[in-house]
Amino acid sequence: MTETADDKIVTIFGGSRCSEISVEYKQAKAIGAFLAEAGFTICTGGYLGVMEGASRGAREKGGRVLGIVMNQFKSEPNRYLTDKVATNHFYGRLQNLIDRSVGFIALRGGMGTVTEVSLVWNKLQTGVIEKRPLVLLGECWRDVVNSWQRNLAVSDTDVALLDFADTAEEAFEIFLSKINVKNTKFTEVL
Repeated sequence: MTETADDKIVTIFGGSRCSEISVEYKQAKAIGAFLAEAGFTICTGGYLGVMEGASRGAREKGGRVLGIVMNQFKSEPNRYLTDKVATNHFYGRLQNLIDRSVGFIALRGGMGTVTEVSLVWNKLQTGVIEKRPLVLLGECWRDVVNSWQRNLAVSDTDVALLDFADTAEEAFEIFLSKINVKNTKFTEVL
């Protein structure tokens, strides 16, 4: 896969254990479609659940879909990927998901999703990566972040780095309003 400076990649995080009829899958499919129509490349971990939903939504709109897959996994990546990058280690996979992206949208998932969101959030908080949107899509996230703030050393300044959305449409609008992309195609969508 060859990337250019014009590639605008959005990473979508979320669980692999949801089915096509779940709210998360439907939201992922919708956000994938919205982003693809706006000219973004979708990047996911490449497997099932939310990753498949986002990939499917983007592909059905003619979009490009990048999967960052693991050589150790026995399961096959989802069939909606247009490109794959194989990694040998979880950290390498995470770095690929983060470094390639102009922003992030996370849906409900398990501990893998929590790890991904936490790492991106920490990198934003510490200035290791430049400011990028991190949109948390779904009603679960407010409760999770509130719990972290009550029980851990998470400040209001830390939480201000996050955006919360209840619907795919809202997540897309927030993402576009926060993205720092100097490209007329994206400003026309705004």
